[in-house]
Amino acid sequence: MIAPCLLAPRPFGERLVEIASTWQARRGTMCAMDSSRSADRTTETASAIERAATGDQAAFAEFYDAVSAAVFGTTLRVLRNQAMAEEVTQDVFLELWRIAATYERSKGSPKAWACTIAHRRAVDRVRSVEAARARDEADTRLAVIDHDVVVDEVTANLDRRDVSDALRQLSETQQEAISLAYYGGHTYREVAELLGVPEGTIKTRIRDGMIRLRDLMGVTT
Repeated sequence: MIAPCLLAPRPFGERLVEIASTWQARRGTMCAMDSSRSADRTTETASAIERAATGDQAAFAEFYDAVSAAVFGTTLRVLRNQAMAEEVTQDVFLELWRIAATYERSKGSPKAWACTIAHRRAVDRVRSVEAARARDEADTRLAVIDHDVVVDEVTANLDRRDVSDALRQLSETQQEAISLAYYGGHTYREVAELLGVPEGTIKTRIRDGMIRLRDLMGVTT
C-alpha cells in the first residue's frame, strides 16, 4: 500500500521552479547550438570570400548568397529608395569581387566587412545625389539671376537708343556680349555657348562693358 504522503501533489511553487530550471537548461543548449551554427556559417562565408580572392566565381556566388540580404538592407536603410539601393548593392558586390583579397578574418566577420563597404557606398551616393541636386538648383537660380542682372541693369537706367550709340564706343568683344544679352535677352551661359567662350569670360566682358557704358552716359546706380 502506497503511503498517503506519496500521493499528495507537490506544491505549485516547486513545480514552477522545476519547469523554469528545465527551460533554462534547454535554452542554454539551444543558444549554444545557435551560436555554434552561426560560427560555422561565418567560417564558411569567410572561406568563400577567401576562395573568391583567387578568382573562384562559384565561391563568390556562395559569399553573395550569405551576405546579399544584409548588404541590400544596409543600402536601403541609407538611401530609402529601392531602385537606387539595388543599383548601389550591385556596385558594392562588384567592388567586393575586386577587393576580395583585402578581407582579413582577424578584423571582423565577412558580413560586417561587406556591410561596412555597402554603408560607405550608400553614403557616397547620397552625397552625390545631394550635390547634383544643389548644382541643378544653383544653375536654375543663376539662369534667372543672370538674365535679370544683364538685362535689368541696362534697361533700368539707360534708354535703348542711347545704349546703341554708347555700345559703339566699347571693344568689339564687349559689344558682342552685351548685345546678345541686351537685345537677345540671353543669359550669361547662353551668351557663352553662342560665342564659344567660357562663362566667366563673358561675365567679365559684360560687367566691364556695363561699367564703361555707365561712365560714357553719366548714369549712376
